[in-house]
Amino acid sequence: MLFEYKAIKRDGSTYEDKKDAKSEDELYRFLKSDGETLVYAREINEEGRFGIFKKLKNVSFGGVKEQDKISFAHNMGSMIEAGLPVARALGVMERQTKNKKFKEIIQSINTKLKGGVSFSEGLEGFPKIFPPIFISMVHAGEESGNLSNSLKIVASQLDKSNKLKKKIRGALMYPTIILIAMLIVGALMLIFIVPTLTATFKELNVDLPMSTQIIISVSDFLKNNTILALILLASLITGFVIFKRQPKGKKIVDTLVLKIPVVGTMVQETNSARVSRTLSSLLTAGVEVVKALEITSEVIQNTKFKKVLTYAQEQIQRGSTMSSIFQENEEYYPALVNEMMAVGEETGKLPEMLLRVAVFYEDEVDQKTKNMSTIIEPFLMVFIGAIVGFFAVSMISPMYSLTSGL
Repeated sequence: MLFEYKAIKRDGSTYEDKKDAKSEDELYRFLKSDGETLVYAREINEEGRFGIFKKLKNVSFGGVKEQDKISFAHNMGSMIEAGLPVARALGVMERQTKNKKFKEIIQSINTKLKGGVSFSEGLEGFPKIFPPIFISMVHAGEESGNLSNSLKIVASQLDKSNKLKKKIRGALMYPTIILIAMLIVGALMLIFIVPTLTATFKELNVDLPMSTQIIISVSDFLKNNTILALILLASLITGFVIFKRQPKGKKIVDTLVLKIPVVGTMVQETNSARVSRTLSSLLTAGVEVVKALEITSEVIQNTKFKKVLTYAQEQIQRGSTMSSIFQENEEYYPALVNEMMAVGEETGKLPEMLLRVAVFYEDEVDQKTKNMSTIIEPFLMVFIGAIVGFFAVSMISPMYSLTSGL
């Protein structure tokens, strides 16, 4: 592979050059043998007739799972606490991990580390793999001299956040499957069953009520334009996704989600738990309050909750307390959040109070997700019953009028 690299000579001067090597590690060893230190290296794909094949060869189709990052942070923390240097601990993690992509990333970080770059700076080279909270916690740990503890805190933070996501996804899985199955069954009935009944009604010249005419019209459209219907459905979904990614669209969707019964409460409690735990972790690691709020705002997805954190950054710099800002926004963050913040600010134990808030709301969300199927099931049954009833009455009523006329 051809690498473009920057290195430091023996006399302290730096230079940039290109060189062929099997890996960054081999390049590092070669420069070290000449008394030089590698600062960074970047692979260059040669263009040519086989350029596309070389690019495909270097593409990693696998991602780095959240659990891999959690294990990485936890194990690194344990090894550093046991007295291993960071570079050696990274070498152990490189041999231990089975994920090829993650192995390459760890190897790259270790190479940069040996070239004089700090651990947090090495992580900054992979922003799509390591979130801002991970990098900031490591940086704070390096500055405070307690890197092992910071890594263990970030491992716990990622683990709790990952478990919370899984619980919410698991709770929404049941209603999603039911709705998708209902749509598929409904489409199949409209395409294959309704046309048979429609032909019978036409032969007998039966007067059809408006509801029946609507179902027949939908059935005719789906039967004669199946591909067009699929394209329209795909366009609708794509349009919604694009709309949701736009700033205005995202604000509208985030506002509507908060107004949905049960779901809105869960969103509020989930974001409260995530904000509290993230802030607690960052403050425990020694990150200053304004920076901690900035990082936390990047973790939160809902624009309404994010806006409060951005506003808090500005107000705290002007002398306001964090609890007073959250008190002004109780429609998003429950009263318990600002009350516990106020106690933490008065006693000097803000991280501990925030952690208690996080645990409380995580337990609340956990309980609600367990009861989600019980809560949603009656609504689903009423909705499905209404659809089936409408279909049955629409298709059976012409038959009754037909038999009554005999």
